[in-house]
Amino acid sequence: MSETPDHLPRDLTVYLIARFALVAVVAVVLSLIGVPLLVSLLIGLVVGLPLGLLLLRGLNQRVTAGLAKRNESRARARAQLRSQLRGETSADDSAA
Repeated sequence: MSETPDHLPRDLTVYLIARFALVAVVAVVLSLIGVPLLVSLLIGLVVGLPLGLLLLRGLNQRVTAGLAKRNESRARARAQLRSQLRGETSADDSAA
C-alpha cells in the first residue's frame, strides 16, 4: 500500500466552503442591486451550484479521486473480512 498523505478531508472542506462562498457571492451581488434577500439566496443556489462545477473543476476532480481511492480501500478491506469470516485463507495469511 502506498504511503501518500490523505488530503480528502482538507480538499472536501475547501470544496464545500468554496461552493457556499460562491452561492453567497451571487446572493450578495443580487441583494446589492435590489433583489430581496430570500429571492437572491434562491437564485444564488440555482446559479451558484452549476457555476461551482465549472469554476472549481480541479478541486472537484481531487475530491472525486480521493473518494474513489477511499472507496476502493474500503471495498478491499470488506472483501478480506468476508473471506476471513468464511474461513478462507488468502495469500497474505499463508505467508505470515
